Amino acid sequence: MQRLLTAPRLRAAGVVLLWLVLTQASGDLPICKESDYHFEYTECDRLGTRWRVAVPNKPDTCTALPDPVKGTQCTFSCGEGEFLDMQSQQCQKCSAGTYSLGTGVAFDEWDSLPTGFITQGVMVNEGKALTDCSNSTWTPKGDYAASNTDECTATLSYAVSLKKPGTVTFEYFHPDRNLYFEFFVQNDQCQSAESESRWMKVSEKDWNQYTVDLTSGNNVLYWRTTSYALQGAAVKPVLLRNIQVSGVAYTSECFHCKPGTHSAKAGSARCTPCPADTYSNKGATVCHQCEQDKYSEPGSGSCKERPACTHSDYFYTHTPCDSEGKTQLMYKWIEPKICSETAEGAVKLPASGEKQTCPPCNPGFFVSNSSSCEPCGSDSHSNGTVCVKCPAGTEPLIGFEYKWWNTMPTNMRSSVLAQEYSSDPNRSTAWEVAGEYVYTTPGYHDTDYLMLTLTVPGYRIPQFNNKGSERGELSRISFVFETMCTADCKFYFLAGYSEWNNYVVEQWKGSSRKQSYSYVIQSNRTISFSWALQRTEGLSMNKTYNSDFAKIYSVHITNVVGGVASQCRRCALTSVGTDSACVLCPPGHFMVSETGACNSCPPNSITKASQPVGEEACVRCGPNTRRNKAHTACVSDCKVDVKTTEGTRLHYNFSPLSNVTEFYSSPSFTSKGLRYFHRFSLGLCGAENKVPASCVDNVTENERTVKGYICQSTLVPSDLRAQKMVSGQPFLIGDSLVGVSTETTLLGISSPTWLFPSASELPDVIFYYRSSDITQACKQGRSATIRLRCNPAIAAKDFIHLPSNCSEGTCDGCTFHFLWQSQHACPLCTKNHYKEIVSACIQGIQKTTYMWQQPLQCNGGVSLPGQKVSACVSLDFWLKFGVTTGTIGALLLVSISCYFWKKTRKLQYRYSKLMMSSGGKECELPTAESCAIMEGEDAEDDLIYLTKKSLFSKIKSFSREVSSSITALNIKH
Repeated sequence: MQRLLTAPRLRAAGVVLLWLVLTQASGDLPICKESDYHFEYTECDRLGTRWRVAVPNKPDTCTALPDPVKGTQCTFSCGEGEFLDMQSQQCQKCSAGTYSLGTGVAFDEWDSLPTGFITQGVMVNEGKALTDCSNSTWTPKGDYAASNTDECTATLSYAVSLKKPGTVTFEYFHPDRNLYFEFFVQNDQCQSAESESRWMKVSEKDWNQYTVDLTSGNNVLYWRTTSYALQGAAVKPVLLRNIQVSGVAYTSECFHCKPGTHSAKAGSARCTPCPADTYSNKGATVCHQCEQDKYSEPGSGSCKERPACTHSDYFYTHTPCDSEGKTQLMYKWIEPKICSETAEGAVKLPASGEKQTCPPCNPGFFVSNSSSCEPCGSDSHSNGTVCVKCPAGTEPLIGFEYKWWNTMPTNMRSSVLAQEYSSDPNRSTAWEVAGEYVYTTPGYHDTDYLMLTLTVPGYRIPQFNNKGSERGELSRISFVFETMCTADCKFYFLAGYSEWNNYVVEQWKGSSRKQSYSYVIQSNRTISFSWALQRTEGLSMNKTYNSDFAKIYSVHITNVVGGVASQCRRCALTSVGTDSACVLCPPGHFMVSETGACNSCPPNSITKASQPVGEEACVRCGPNTRRNKAHTACVSDCKVDVKTTEGTRLHYNFSPLSNVTEFYSSPSFTSKGLRYFHRFSLGLCGAENKVPASCVDNVTENERTVKGYICQSTLVPSDLRAQKMVSGQPFLIGDSLVGVSTETTLLGISSPTWLFPSASELPDVIFYYRSSDITQACKQGRSATIRLRCNPAIAAKDFIHLPSNCSEGTCDGCTFHFLWQSQHACPLCTKNHYKEIVSACIQGIQKTTYMWQQPLQCNGGVSLPGQKVSACVSLDFWLKFGVTTGTIGALLLVSISCYFWKKTRKLQYRYSKLMMSSGGKECELPTAESCAIMEGEDAEDDLIYLTKKSLFSKIKSFSREVSSSITALNIKH
């Protein structure tokens, strides 16, 4: 469409030389006319100047071309609505009916791929794929280009040379998060320009506009898409339109407005679309009114005959209730009105204004003084008339139930989604209320999707554990519908995160009798529900099947945050959420189901539910954990005491490892070769006021983050170093700490020793975690174990391994295992971990040295004592002391012996005297005259010892005396 004049490849001297040669060689040719040639500029020289030369349109057809003249400065450019007249080298305004961007180019027609654009499809694994991707390219669709939807990589590129810094602006519609869409700019040396992010965000509703700055010189623009639907799900393509590039040198002509648009003034920078019921041809200056019996849609290049009005060209609705409780039945033409009331066989619009009794309010609402329906309070319920407070011991059954359709509910919206996802916000009457039902209105193209969307803020924690309900049920939506079709219509029910990020839950083809359908909601992210009717498929833009319709009689969704209640029930004592209307017990207490009284839970117990019932609802914390202040979770302060099999106690302090730690798995590849990683984030202890581990999904415009003890996300690396990785599919592995132990099994979670063999006798300390996320594969939820192994040689705090035979951290998809080695995983050092060595006593000094036991398997704790020096006594001293002591003892012993010998001698003498004085009578001793010592006894006794004799002489004398005494006694007898 555009013609952009770029600098010719020949330099100025070469062009002039070529002109001279052609002039001399074509002397027989006719003289060139202005129509036989055109002007171009040479490349700029170092001084910023250039030459204007004439270039023949066809070689060797004429002669006498105009001489080269000096051209404008290289920095010269024209403004918007102007073009460069090469004859005068002056900027001229575009005439009416044409337009120009001045220093820019625009691409808004996509009947075919515009000149300069290149598209190709390749595989992400650089040609090793088994799939042919030659047809996986960007496809022109008239007003836009559509990307591929398979796992091939489709690239659309455009090269442009800018004389000054400029911008590129384009509009895109990216409805599917399973398709990665990126835009980036490279120079002629394949170096990417710096940008905040090359990944385009997912479109929530309508077209998005994106602008990037460009540098002067050569720029190559790339739009690239790659599908990442791991489960083979169908994806929606990316749509691209209205690409504008500014910063080019000039344009040598103005461009005609395309049919359906016009420019009324000279010097226009763009063309204006014609309104409805008007048309224009190419290069129009005004839009022409269609004839009375014809019509046109906005931006049309021609008019169509108005068909005769039928019953499908109008619809009926109800006005809001008045103060008398009445509503009026109103008939309206479908806008824009395209039918003719005067044509043969046309029907007339029925008369409006018939009054009818207003239907009651929907359950949970009441009739206000203004006759409008208002919601009841959070502690009340109603059947649609008045609100009644729930009795004591009960709570309102929260949700939304719509079965009367006097006005469209505030959380429901009607819209039209045209084919190829191009929506018109002004066409919003796809569904209308009709008292007992809501229905699709006629008047749209047969291929349009007539959408009705219900959006809720979220769901409460389930209040009852109904035995008949499905496990993991957060909510349930039920509706009653009916379809009547004369063609191959389809009625869809969709659910998802938003109106533009949803998936088809169920679909019905053709006519369907009045029936009900229920859908169980298991995720808090499923908050948008849509019903859509498409009267026929294909590319038809007709309105042949306008009489086909869908009706919805009632919609009921349960357990919705901010909902209303139609009835009350007994308090859900088994599991009451924080938003329950029941009176709550204090933290750490449970409700006695029989009386409703609050009793305290056992020590170190938590309550998982906000209103636990029965003592069994109190959960005792696992080993080496304690309850938090809110009595809702078990946490650890990273200080653990364990008892070994030998009976000794080991003390650990894992505080240096308590911060959130991240690590990555080895790279993995999809079946098509796309490389990705698993990123794990760990928060070991989970102490209060600690930042939890988190994983993010940054693929969507609204980032989603999951937080807990352990989580995992999938990372897709970027081709550029400056770009961040794309993180998606985050999920929790552990959101609660079960306990800390050296046992390999705890509360149903196992950590087999064969996953991480160890040669050390020191036991591993194992942290056990569990996640409440329940999946189809993991009916009991996910769980995880972290083995902390002492390794004094590792000072790093992120030395974490996955099992060698389970490279993704799990062997069954539900239980994950990690090995964390560190010196901080060793027990605290105690006195038992070192020994003392005492030196010999040298010169009265003795040294005591302390050394760690080897191999050392402790860290921190007590410090190694320093060397001690003490005084001591040598062996010579003790020898002398012993000899001296022995000598003294011997002398003392001799003295004592002599003493007792003397005493014995005296006794023997006295005995002898007594025996001699007894007169020889047997067994009779003489009577003592006195107990006192008689006079002369001492002298006699002393006389015996006056004579000095030797020791042997005394012994010998004593023996003789004894013998003689014995002899004398015998004689007497």
